[in-house]
Amino acid sequence: MNERLHPWLREFLWFGLREAQACIFAGSFFLALALSKWVDTAPLARYDAILLAALLLQAAMLLFKLESLDELKAICVFHLLGFVLEVFKTHPAIGSWHYPEAGFSKLFGVPLYSGFMYAAVASYMMQAWRLMNLQLLHAPPAGLSLAIAVAIYLNFFTHHHPAIPDVRLGLAALLVVVFWRTRVRFTPRHLTVSMPLVLAFGLIGFFVWVAENIATYFGAWAYPHQQQGWQLVHFSKFGAWALLVVMTFVIVADLKHYQRERRAQDGAL
Repeated sequence: MNERLHPWLREFLWFGLREAQACIFAGSFFLALALSKWVDTAPLARYDAILLAALLLQAAMLLFKLESLDELKAICVFHLLGFVLEVFKTHPAIGSWHYPEAGFSKLFGVPLYSGFMYAAVASYMMQAWRLMNLQLLHAPPAGLSLAIAVAIYLNFFTHHHPAIPDVRLGLAALLVVVFWRTRVRFTPRHLTVSMPLVLAFGLIGFFVWVAENIATYFGAWAYPHQQQGWQLVHFSKFGAWALLVVMTFVIVADLKHYQRERRAQDGAL
């Protein structure tokens, strides 16, 4: 990197580089989604080919030590949470979206590769945390943030019941209140900067919404209003993804806290 550049500009360029590194899995996975639309995957069905590509990517992340075994365990949690949500949302009685193509790797109508879409967000967060040495300032109590994360996840199920209201707006307002003072501090290379965590939630949620538009364009899944042809994903999904980002962040933060405590204990022995 040219040392004659202004320090802030140089740091911004390093930030872009770190972000690209953190998106290795997510970017590669969505590239596989895109290629699967244009490349003949026979004799594998398209959904099965995407699953195989995702498994190979995950294996490569471990082989080249881009992810640790602990991080893989956390990613498996996101696979499970995401798959359960997918099964519920794609049930004919709910019909939030569906996967129209055939595949041997579909279970309850949901292709197993779908869990990797949730894991990709978690992978990005874990990579960014490590690459830029993320730290939280004025973080709320872990129990409170975990309770909010659980409430967010449950609301994706319960709001479909006619007797239970959709409280996502209330949860979003609660998030702003709880995390209002919290800042995330990170170091792309030399300079340490910070930003409000609430803003980070919104930005990540927006870029996931953009990725969702790309994924639906390439036929990864389809919403009801996209049955006759691709259309922009409703912007309301941005709010849903932002809430899922919060849930993901809380789990990743708990993992990082556990890793720090374990290293401290190992160092004391």
